[in-house]
Amino acid sequence: MTLTHIDAQGHANMVDVSEKTPSVREARAFARVLMKPGTLEQIKQNSLKKGDVLAVARIAGIQAAKKCSDLIPLCHPLALSKVAVDFALDENSNAIEITSYCKLTGQTGVEMEALTAASIAALTIYDMCKAVDMEMLIEQVCLLEKSGGRRGHYQRKVRV
Repeated sequence: MTLTHIDAQGHANMVDVSEKTPSVREARAFARVLMKPGTLEQIKQNSLKKGDVLAVARIAGIQAAKKCSDLIPLCHPLALSKVAVDFALDENSNAIEITSYCKLTGQTGVEMEALTAASIAALTIYDMCKAVDMEMLIEQVCLLEKSGGRRGHYQRKVRV
């Protein structure tokens, strides 16, 4: 079975995964938001006018993973069994590190869902803080790890 988004006529189509064996599939992704020290402090103190930045970013990331097929062309709609979005505040770099995790038992992987969750959480942090810091930088959006499926386990070799 050849998996491709291109059909015999050269048109883009969603890959047919119906012949693939369902398996547990997991993925973790990463994103980092750099900001001014005062912005990070306001997030820590929950003193921004828009509210609890990390709580809203967590919900946004989870929702984005669930809606990934609406955002990424040709992405399969998936019934995710678990989505988590976590944050680590790096005061030395004035950054928030975002790690997302997605899981399901199915016929296709969840890499795009994990990447979307991390990306949208980062964009939500930017949106909620832009009034005090338009210089924020979103960087290092990447897949950290994935497991399940024919290709097996992948883990990023280069540390972000």
